[in-house]
Amino acid sequence: MTRTEAYLQYHDRSLAEPEAFWAEQAGRLEWHRRWDSVLDREARPIPRWFAGGQINACHNCVDRHVEAGHGGEAALLYESPVTGVSSVVTYAELQDRVARLGGAMRAMGVEKGDRVLVYMPNSPQAVIAMLACARIGAVHSVVFGGFAARELASRIDDAAPRVVLAASCGIEGTKVLPYQPILREALDIAAHRPDACVFWQRDQHRADLGPGEHDWDEVIAAAEPAECVPVAATDPLYILYTSGTTGAPKGIVRDTGGHLVTLLWSMAGIYDCPPGEAFWAASDVGWVVGHSYICYAPLLNRNPSVVFEGKPVGTPDAGTFWRIIVKHRVRSFFTAPTAMRAIKQVDPQGEFARDADISSLRHVYLAGERTDPATLEWTSDLLGVPVIDHWWQTETGSAITANPAGIELMPIKPGSSTLPMPGWDLACLDEAGDPVPAGETGAIVARLPLPPGFTPGLWGAPERFREAYFERFPGCYLTGDSGFVDEDGYLHVMARIDDVINVAGHRLSSSAMEEVLVAHPAVAECAVIGMADELKGQVPVGFVVLKSGSDMPEDALAAELIAAVRAAIGPVAAFKRVHVLSRLPKTRSGKILRKTIREIADGEEPKVPPTIEDAAVLGEIEEIFA
Repeated sequence: MTRTEAYLQYHDRSLAEPEAFWAEQAGRLEWHRRWDSVLDREARPIPRWFAGGQINACHNCVDRHVEAGHGGEAALLYESPVTGVSSVVTYAELQDRVARLGGAMRAMGVEKGDRVLVYMPNSPQAVIAMLACARIGAVHSVVFGGFAARELASRIDDAAPRVVLAASCGIEGTKVLPYQPILREALDIAAHRPDACVFWQRDQHRADLGPGEHDWDEVIAAAEPAECVPVAATDPLYILYTSGTTGAPKGIVRDTGGHLVTLLWSMAGIYDCPPGEAFWAASDVGWVVGHSYICYAPLLNRNPSVVFEGKPVGTPDAGTFWRIIVKHRVRSFFTAPTAMRAIKQVDPQGEFARDADISSLRHVYLAGERTDPATLEWTSDLLGVPVIDHWWQTETGSAITANPAGIELMPIKPGSSTLPMPGWDLACLDEAGDPVPAGETGAIVARLPLPPGFTPGLWGAPERFREAYFERFPGCYLTGDSGFVDEDGYLHVMARIDDVINVAGHRLSSSAMEEVLVAHPAVAECAVIGMADELKGQVPVGFVVLKSGSDMPEDALAAELIAAVRAAIGPVAAFKRVHVLSRLPKTRSGKILRKTIREIADGEEPKVPPTIEDAAVLGEIEEIFA
């Protein structure tokens, strides 16, 4: 058998026999009631999975492991270098805390189908909050801890939560950020009023409780434990908001049954992580990766899940990741490319990693933004393990394309997120909807039916869901990304469709230029945007952040980078401007705010997302274009 036959047979069967393929995966979970049909092909706008089935996410993540005799095993491994706290929560302890919080919410009037907003930093309490909602059939909506009041208010009004579960504060590096004032301001702005707010009181700052506000420990201590409530497989598990292009937040809904089935498959098929082995997604519970791979997937598969409160650098140094991997014998590690670039910037020689015994580590997985080849190769050389770039979205809940290490590890091509995962039938289309030849860039779409776990809709906005994703190319999901499939069938995701730069009629990928910039030995990370130009329509402008210790003059660096882009892409790119920044503006999930930079360059008033870690860098960019 060749290296590709196992994958091809597996993937082809998932497309040819989707009902049989996913029914086998679903059989690994415990169902309160089996489904009437695996796939309801008549549902609109997209087919639905496991209709008629009943299941509970918390039971499958927690209770069934306790019942099977694993109650004494570690479920959550909490590492908080910003507070100096390190702790372990076993499955039995997790079951008790989740059941009591579920009982406390039920005593406050929360019923099956009600929404609960979770406003917390990375912590066991955040995971407990999510599982407690799932336990009683409530729908959780997690918002990044510290999210600004006005945006928080818009999510409160949209989801209309019965209860808010919050921390008294978060810690941003060395700064303590009280959450209660932000939450109170949001409630003053919002039209909807929750029945109650429950605060997990932290030692760094305690909330001053007023009417309708309760102490987390007190309500749990007084609560009657709640049992797991069966919900329909097609009932919502959670709502996760993303910023929409209209300015209104999009509430991505995740149904319960199909999501659990896909996540459980992925722990073996993609992440190659057997039960009992430690898994770490260095993400945030406010991001889709945190939902899928801090909370649900590892616990479904009985993998101790690392819950990390800190940053890749500065808490306290660039060796934090490696020390935690050593301490917990982490087998599979998932983070964002921007985290690796941050480490590379301050520790370009990787001295911290070279002194660490990371022999437990089998694979590193990167997602969140496209992984440029230079970052992938630097990480692989440093750690001595395969580094897997994989591509997915909030809408999908798990990987669209990846390297299926648990089936067979395919050859790695830097710059490619490898191959479609089960159930994903991908194509790259031109503007007329016709497939483009191999190697040519087009809009990436997925043909229906989509695999289990894909969002069944936007909360309260069915027409917006249809228009945004399925109207442009009937019968297909428009991913919003552009890219190409090479001669080996590997997908290369190059940019968001609106990040393609149109220079005098030539459609150029910003990612292709970024690959060239970040390959320079002085550059830690970069971004390229298209700035409006009267003659050419758009021209590319580059922004770079230098590695620690680099003292190369900006003029000399710019000349080398411009020459490198010209050599790699050609004079058609019209790449003539590059600027050095202290850092790149990013969202809390690590995405570079290219649209915001482009708006500043074009003299527009940007709608600045409220989750930028360091808004001061926008001032640097404004000065450049003043």
